[in-house]
Amino acid sequence: MQNLLARLIAPLAATLALGGLASPVLAQSRIKDIASVEGVRTNQLVGYGLVVGLNGTGDSLRNCPFTRQSLEGMTERLGVNIRGATANSKNMAAIMVTADLPAFATPGSRIDVSVSSMCDAKSLLGGTLLVTGLQGADGQVYAVAQGSIQTGSVSASGASGSSVTRGVPTAGRIASGATVERETGFELSNMNEVRLNLRNPDFTTAQRMAGVINASFPGSALAESGTVVALRSPGQLGMAGFISRIENLPITVDTPAKVIIDEVNGVIVMGDAVRISRVAIAQGNLTISVDEQPAVSQPAPFGRGQTAVVPSTQVRIEEDLGTEMRIIDGGGNLSTLVHGLNTLGVSPRDMISILQAIKAAGALQADIQVM
Repeated sequence: MQNLLARLIAPLAATLALGGLASPVLAQSRIKDIASVEGVRTNQLVGYGLVVGLNGTGDSLRNCPFTRQSLEGMTERLGVNIRGATANSKNMAAIMVTADLPAFATPGSRIDVSVSSMCDAKSLLGGTLLVTGLQGADGQVYAVAQGSIQTGSVSASGASGSSVTRGVPTAGRIASGATVERETGFELSNMNEVRLNLRNPDFTTAQRMAGVINASFPGSALAESGTVVALRSPGQLGMAGFISRIENLPITVDTPAKVIIDEVNGVIVMGDAVRISRVAIAQGNLTISVDEQPAVSQPAPFGRGQTAVVPSTQVRIEEDLGTEMRIIDGGGNLSTLVHGLNTLGVSPRDMISILQAIKAAGALQADIQVM
């Protein structure tokens, strides 16, 4: 029995030992997460329409002539002529409708739309959007929108003029509020070659992507630049089937050394490739305070002169003494660099100045980008 346990435990111990000695695996991403197919994108749609059913919070027809013209045109198409009549309804509003048409959207599918007031409407809460055509950049109608508006806001006012508003009541959304009427005409199945565009251009990443794809489908990928990888579908897979095969392939993304600095909010972001050479840093705070106390100058008795206010200014300079220079070792990984900078014990805003000074000294091997 003991011999049997020994034979079972020995392979397990060897496996654990090898696992502990193995080097850590670099984080990998899928191709679909770092690149997109050229031409496969959303398209912006826009339209002009009317919202009705508002509880007295709509446009004033006297101040919004285009709302009146829209009302007259709509009622005339429905067989009612109100031109020249006095209308003072505040239960409608002129709005702009926007939507994003997804790639490969087919007629009959539903998409979300956003609506925004154009004139002096107070709120769109409870309103209903009438049939509105949504046009693309080419002037063609690709979708038709209609439905009840949800603003997600609260607005209340009293007779004295006081009001409380939470959110933006003059803008809202209609979930699945538009029906697609026309396709964009992008025929992926008839294409023999497509191009993948990296969201973060990099020559090393593009070459790695082409190598990973060619390892599974030899001769089907070519890195044309740091942004574009051209694909040619092999065999009888079809372009859609070929893309579905390669988009889940893992790849190690290479990123340039970059430090992002947001001076307004005091935020610092450093990439894993950032390195720093051995450098010595001394940092101290210098405080200059100016205190002004006005004094009154009074003339001598029975003397000439006038009472005057004379400013009295005191200037003080305070500087932290005893701040020693600290050495930050170069090389290593990102955690070593962060630990070395943290030993300085300074605030993020002082850290920004230190990083810029290190860059000026040529000891920071990274690009600094200030937002």
